Amino acid sequence: MYFATLTEVPILQGLIGNGMGKGPALALLLAGPALSLPNMLVIRSVMGTKKTMAFVVLVVLMATLSGLLYGALF
Repeated sequence: MYFATLTEVPILQGLIGNGMGKGPALALLLAGPALSLPNMLVIRSVMGTKKTMAFVVLVVLMATLSGLLYGALF
């Protein structure tokens, strides 16, 4: 899903206000800008498909691990 940079924070504030955990919110903030469709298309045109897929997998893994760790600690 694509979010403009300035709209991510108010959307997440609303989600947190409705009960979303801070760990998943952090994961969304970390992965959202990197995994937007326009960003992935530009990365694919520069680096190629295989490297873009590796990038996407690494972003998803690291954002998920960061969110889990943050959610468990705080």
